[in-house]
Amino acid sequence: VREKHIGDRIDLCSIVNAKSGACSEDCKFCAQSSHYSTDVSTFSLKDSHAIIEEAKIAKKNGAKRFGIVTSGNKLTKEEIRQIAKAVRSILEDVGLIPCASLGALDEESFQALKDAGLARYHHNVETSQNYYSQIVSTHDYSERINTVKLAKKMGFEVCSGGIIGIGESWQDRIDMALLLKELDVDSVPINFLVPIKGTPLGNLKSIDPESAIRTVAIFRLILEEKSIKVAAGRESVLKDHQHMIFKAGANSMMIGGYLTVRGRSVEEDLALISEVKRTWKKK
Repeated sequence: VREKHIGDRIDLCSIVNAKSGACSEDCKFCAQSSHYSTDVSTFSLKDSHAIIEEAKIAKKNGAKRFGIVTSGNKLTKEEIRQIAKAVRSILEDVGLIPCASLGALDEESFQALKDAGLARYHHNVETSQNYYSQIVSTHDYSERINTVKLAKKMGFEVCSGGIIGIGESWQDRIDMALLLKELDVDSVPINFLVPIKGTPLGNLKSIDPESAIRTVAIFRLILEEKSIKVAAGRESVLKDHQHMIFKAGANSMMIGGYLTVRGRSVEEDLALISEVKRTWKKK
């Protein structure tokens, strides 16, 4: 299915944690929630120069897209203005495709980012509608869906996926994939829970590698032509079996680390990608 709809393309992206911690939401998996006591760093929005320097590193590492990610569910107009400035420079001066994950934005904020050149907006649905209330209580699932729909309406590509291994059932995983297909999102990031000490899910056991690989395969079969990106948790869950995500249908990977969790070295990830591509070409 991947060969038919995607071919042998592997996309790499990288993100910057541009604003960290002190989030008012109570997502049970998240180290940045102010509801829990974790060791996460807390800082206000980085200035555009710092964000742009991170983008330059991402380009050097081989990323095609660069995402600006902030904590919290709402941003101020001034913060949107600063991010728009960074977006314009990432596109024009650095030469990467700019993406952003900034919470539940309104139409005015989306328009400002679009005018600056933002190409893709990221907003995870996290899990199925049925299970969401077990994970978050400070906002409703409909807000997630409405934000995705508004981003699509405003003309953005949309990146939306979720976290696997937060106590959900196999049916929840399937339901999430079916919803993302219905929403017609462009890219689907699959994260695997990294239990964070101090959060309600901090003692949850990680899923096994086989379940992770089967999940990727199910998402590929349901979402067919969409980009399937494997992100946080792949290192700790899959360990030496990370190449299997591509055999299972993934065609994209996040490199350079995540928001509050370190990833593998960029060199290791690039070596993996090179080996996967070499294997594909032998067919």
